[in-house]
Amino acid sequence: MTTTLIVGGSGGLGGAIAQHFASRGDDVIVTSRDKARAENAAARLGGARGLALDLAQPETIEASLADVREVDNLVITAVGQAANTLAQFSITDAVSAVTMKLVGYAETVRVLHDRFTPDGSVVLFGGLAKERPYPGSTIVSTFNAGITGLVRTLAVEIAPHRVNALHPGLIGDSPRWRDVPNPPHSDRTPIGRLVTMAEIADATDFLLSNTGINAHDLHMDGGLLVT
Repeated sequence: MTTTLIVGGSGGLGGAIAQHFASRGDDVIVTSRDKARAENAAARLGGARGLALDLAQPETIEASLADVREVDNLVITAVGQAANTLAQFSITDAVSAVTMKLVGYAETVRVLHDRFTPDGSVVLFGGLAKERPYPGSTIVSTFNAGITGLVRTLAVEIAPHRVNALHPGLIGDSPRWRDVPNPPHSDRTPIGRLVTMAEIADATDFLLSNTGINAHDLHMDGGLLVT
């Protein structure tokens, strides 16, 4: 049985990705900073496992993952950013966000590397803010750009295991946007709409399963970057 670990898989986009792999019969492990939330999400998937994991405290990651014995697919979607303008800059929030997204991501891969199966593969989530900054996105844009560098160095460090990044734009049916009339960018994409969570899950599966894709940044934006 294929084991798929989704860090940040307790809800939202991570939950949709977890459901995608659970539906095809994978042994799914989902994490959240809150143990009860992770276990509840796992119960909804049926037969999955839930673990507490806090990427913002990277020194705790190794102990948190001690019971994970083998991994075929590692997906890290977790994010904890908020708007942080230079005019009202929060150093505490900035350090926490960068630590979680870059140090936490790297440490998770390091901890699990020796437990990857021969075809084990990794997908790290960034975001389109690295290409399209917006007011208050300085830290978000910075760490999403950092994901590109992290993927490239990890592809060398853990070869022959593959590592890729997925950078979504706004996701139309995500909890953040599904009830918002005329969300931003929806009328600017060449496909005439925002991408969906199912499309992001399918793209994640593609990056994990296609053995020719490595050290790659995949933008999932409906073509917004060409407009």
